[in-house]
Amino acid sequence: MSIFKKLGWYFKAEWKTYLFGLLGLLITALLAIIPPRMIGVIVDSIHNRQLTGRLLTIDLLILLAAAIGQYGSRYMWRTAIWGAAAKLEKTLRQRLFGHYMTMDQTFYQKYRTGDLMARATNDLQAIQRVAGGGILQFADSIITGGTTLIAMMTLVNWRLTLIAVLPFPLLAVMAFYLGQKINIAFRDSQAAFSRLNNKAQESISGVKVIKSLGQEQADITDFNQQVDQTIKVNRRVNRLDALFDPITTLIIGLAYVATIVMGGSLVVSHVITIGNLVSFITYLSMMIWPIFAVGMLFNTMERGNASYDRVMNLINERSQVIDQTDGKSERPAGDLSFNVEKFNYPDDPQTALSKVSFTIPAGKTLGIVGRVGAGKTTIMRLLLRQFEQYQGHIKYGDTDILDYQLDSYLPALGYVPQDSFLFSESVRDNIAFAKPEATDAEIDAVVKEADLADQIDQFENGFDTLVGEEGVSLSGGQRQRLAIARALLIKPELLILDDALSAVDAETESKILTNLHGERAGKTTIIAAHRLSSVMQADEIIVMDHGTVTERGNHDQLMAQDGWYHQMFERQELEMRVRGANGEE
Repeated sequence: MSIFKKLGWYFKAEWKTYLFGLLGLLITALLAIIPPRMIGVIVDSIHNRQLTGRLLTIDLLILLAAAIGQYGSRYMWRTAIWGAAAKLEKTLRQRLFGHYMTMDQTFYQKYRTGDLMARATNDLQAIQRVAGGGILQFADSIITGGTTLIAMMTLVNWRLTLIAVLPFPLLAVMAFYLGQKINIAFRDSQAAFSRLNNKAQESISGVKVIKSLGQEQADITDFNQQVDQTIKVNRRVNRLDALFDPITTLIIGLAYVATIVMGGSLVVSHVITIGNLVSFITYLSMMIWPIFAVGMLFNTMERGNASYDRVMNLINERSQVIDQTDGKSERPAGDLSFNVEKFNYPDDPQTALSKVSFTIPAGKTLGIVGRVGAGKTTIMRLLLRQFEQYQGHIKYGDTDILDYQLDSYLPALGYVPQDSFLFSESVRDNIAFAKPEATDAEIDAVVKEADLADQIDQFENGFDTLVGEEGVSLSGGQRQRLAIARALLIKPELLILDDALSAVDAETESKILTNLHGERAGKTTIIAAHRLSSVMQADEIIVMDHGTVTERGNHDQLMAQDGWYHQMFERQELEMRVRGANGEE
């Protein structure tokens, strides 16, 4: 019964709705007592040759009235109980999705996408069944079972009733024993489903890589193994679940045997009439649902309990990024000062950044270069407040970025990573994602800045062209330029390009950088890149290596230092000349 306690907060909030539903169940149960009694009366009238047309008409009208009353009361409890259950699922679904939207990078590194989707679907449905079917099974087994039992004892014979229900306690013992085992098995089942969901999600997302490397058969084999493992786990759940119905049927069978033997002797000894026995057997058949409901209840509760714990484990996770609700609400502006003494990623002992400091005057451009893993993207992540547990401070203007409200700080930043996510919408909708109310003129302007206008003109449906899931219908360069246009649309105070020009050719790169230099006068820009031509015109360039700054200066100063920057620039220039000599783009 622990799941009912865990959902107590919801039952308290919706107690009027559930009370209305329970009233409907009670009325239904009371009206259900009438037909068996009337059938017994009719049987006795026939047996005693006392049935007349008038009496039969009255009895049939009573049966009709009871049926109509049951129709109304069933509608009453169904709309109340199932409606409240659907509302719970909606509440938890909104709460869980809202929680996903507020969680930080650490959370998404800990949980895989397929697992999060499984908890937002299967687990929530299992919880919904507790608030709907579980309440029905619990209340109806008591109300219907109780009223029917009372009717059997008062309207027929209490001794016969005691004999008939004697096997019923066996059901409680069986339900308690199997319920514990089903809880454990169902947890394993849900975990297996999450793993299978993860596998399917990753395979579909990475299908292009799988096919390009010729690993289709290997991936299918891996998927089939996951399916087989999931089936194996679910078979245990099904075996335990399947034990309920046979045992319940056995208990009912024993009750019928006791009724026929004891009831027959009572009829022979004239203690009860044949009509009473017919009514009793009909009442006993009405006890089948409450008995089944008890078995189903334990199943529903154990599944819901396991799912509720899985969902609440997610909701109880707390983001390490703290939004200062009473923080500064103004849009950040001014110089950007970055001073981080040390930063480690959560649960990673290796230092990601060490003694990194730089200042970007308002309206200037900073270039960040270095080897793969040197710390370039880490700087961007700290600027975007994806992680906040670092030693030092980062100030925008005279205010630490941690003192800004997130809703004020983040909209002032335009971020374009190397692999930008695109939605399965049109080109226009993807560009206008951060500013849905943007006009066509505004969209046209940023498209030209990103040097994407000619490309869009060649699309069959222009701006209305659907890009496919994650922009699958676009080339890498088109996706990057679309993402740049999207970032420029909000006119950010700080534009961050994290290797966002890696998929475009040198000529296109030059056009985009020239456009940005002209259109973003007075705005701050950070460009992290592997291709050094992307940062040549930056006001200052820093070279990163193993999380620290090893060189700094503008292009001419760095070339004069004859360090890593100078050597890499010369190498890339040579590669460009060789490709040009070979007629490559």
